[in-house]
Amino acid sequence: MLSAPHDDVATPEGPLSLVADAEPTTEDPSDNRIKIRVERSRGDRVYRAVATSAGSTTLIVMALIGTFLTVQGIDAFRVAGFSFFTETQWLPDQGGSFGIAAVLSYTFQIALVALALAVPVSITTALFITEYAPLRIRRFLTSTVDLLAAIPSLIFGLWGLFFLQPQMVGLSKWLADHLGFIPIFRVSAEGELGEGLFPGSTFIAGVIVSLMVIPICTSVMREVFSQAPAGEKEGALALGGTRWGVIRDVVLPFGRGGIIGGSMLGLGRALGETIAVTLIISVTFEPSIGILQQGSNSIAALIALKFSESNDLGISALMAAGLVLFLTTLAVNTLASIVVSRSRSGEATEI
Repeated sequence: MLSAPHDDVATPEGPLSLVADAEPTTEDPSDNRIKIRVERSRGDRVYRAVATSAGSTTLIVMALIGTFLTVQGIDAFRVAGFSFFTETQWLPDQGGSFGIAAVLSYTFQIALVALALAVPVSITTALFITEYAPLRIRRFLTSTVDLLAAIPSLIFGLWGLFFLQPQMVGLSKWLADHLGFIPIFRVSAEGELGEGLFPGSTFIAGVIVSLMVIPICTSVMREVFSQAPAGEKEGALALGGTRWGVIRDVVLPFGRGGIIGGSMLGLGRALGETIAVTLIISVTFEPSIGILQQGSNSIAALIALKFSESNDLGISALMAAGLVLFLTTLAVNTLASIVVSRSRSGEATEI
């Protein structure tokens, strides 16, 4: 067997040593192949081992969490059956029926309200940082937005409860008076509380959660927008395009995948929010599509409120609800990662 001399090649993983081995010639020409052996450096092998171990550990931990929730919640699934997904009451401690139909719907309502507010703000913020802000203040603006993610959710919840909720009475009343013909803004007469208009509503909780979602959405969108091909942007400007025209025709189409992916990552974050929602909402198990109506709920808030006072069956029911939330969030985040990875981000522009 013949061995070619070693060639050092620089790759994203580090320098590799390539060795070409020529196999003996046979009667069949198709069997004459050259095998390439990659000899990685010691540091590269250590790095790959550490990275592989970290990734594997994450998957193992997620599998263990899913297994634990399944084992703990199996009794509730056996007792409730399929009605666990259709029942609106929650009376496992009293031996009554229980299910997450109402709680799950409120969970998605809060998350969707949060996204409806957070996504436009995130897009405009990301565009301002990448396209309009002077270079000397971009890093400051980026750090300021990211700082929102470091604020504990308890602080958001207390701020929303004692400051924001009273300030939003006027807006809630205006929406109910002028947009009440739309089902989501309709409020039943028995829900009115005068000047203290519908405290603990889905709308108020969604506004608070939107502030917690903005950093992750903005971060993803900003990263994608910053990778928009400079050649295409300069070409559009050379053809007489305005800055907004470049954003509309180049940056936004390029970052479409990032917008969708960032929004879905924000959705996964909003679905699992606990403390802030628990402090804001007035707990109810009566389903309603009106986001201004007093009363709301979420799976995370239900677990936080009921865990300490539940019996064995109640604990199992909460674990089953947690399993549904875990799988839902996992599916949303996985889909978001796929969308981001398949976007045009990072593609080079040929000039």
